[in-house]
Amino acid sequence: MRRDASELAHRLAREAEAVCRHYLSNGKRQGRYWLVGDVHNTPGRSLFVRLQESPKGAAGKWTDAATGEHGDLLDVIRESLGLRDFRETAEEARRFLKLPRAEPELASKPVGPAAPAGSQEAARRLFAISSPIEGTVVETYLQGRGIADVHDGGSLRFHPRCYYRPDEHQPTETWPAMIASVTDFDGRITGVHRTWLDPVGFDRVRLGKAPIDTPRRAMGDLLGNAVRFGVVDDILAAGEGIETMLSLRYVLPTMPMAAALSANHLAAMLLPSGLRRLYIARDADAAGDTVLALLTQRAADAGIEAIALSPRLGDFNEDLHVFGLDGLRAALRIQLVPEDVVRFLHSSTVPAE
Repeated sequence: MRRDASELAHRLAREAEAVCRHYLSNGKRQGRYWLVGDVHNTPGRSLFVRLQESPKGAAGKWTDAATGEHGDLLDVIRESLGLRDFRETAEEARRFLKLPRAEPELASKPVGPAAPAGSQEAARRLFAISSPIEGTVVETYLQGRGIADVHDGGSLRFHPRCYYRPDEHQPTETWPAMIASVTDFDGRITGVHRTWLDPVGFDRVRLGKAPIDTPRRAMGDLLGNAVRFGVVDDILAAGEGIETMLSLRYVLPTMPMAAALSANHLAAMLLPSGLRRLYIARDADAAGDTVLALLTQRAADAGIEAIALSPRLGDFNEDLHVFGLDGLRAALRIQLVPEDVVRFLHSSTVPAE
């Protein structure tokens, strides 16, 4: 294992700047170094990676001035992606270098600490190493769903090669993915939701999602939390799906919204203090009816006015796709409280289709 690790680290060092641009994308080059916040790709300048051989040391070596930690580019790959062991790290390094996969006997025990799979820390690391969605397949996917203007407030990101494990007996795959941050009231990331996408583009069978068994998965601490679009003051609209709530944000771009990711999580979503009115964007199914009843009662118990927003079809994304922007705006106009029509709908600058 030591020989294989040394060889991979040496090969990565030859491509040190390319490795940094890929795995430490929130940093930048300055002279002979790559500067970034830490090995988890946090923005900043504390960690510096040597890009060229010099009397001070070998290319690919890094030091975090804030913590005193140091290592090589294999450590960068492992920590930035939250990988669990040397086998996963070596596979990712070989993929990056376009080398043949290692033989099974090269797999070994874990190297150093890594975030437990599915943990909050792993979720935060995944979101940190992901990129803005502008100009990516995420925008293509959402536009295919009818959402031409994405008012996500920074809650969505793009990862070009997000790991997907079909099950414990099959090899890991990589697909481009939409990464959504799940946060608490303080904006702290507690989890992420991944939607793996088809790199070829949008299709009407899978609606742009990757051709895999479960193209949507969440990780981290979801209960009570949500994917949030905008900062809540006194009004909030909440629903299940990301695409459902982005469809509403397309029409009401200044209204704060939250996607709880499932019917059960929507029913259990924590309600912020100071909330005066809650719009419940229900899905038109039995689960949607149950959630509406439960969340309405919870809101009433907390002294919050709850108002149902009901789609004409299955959900509001389907309504947007079928009836268009003007049709969805007309349907919402008669369901919103008049003062919220003035506050949110009339203030919308979204052009008519």
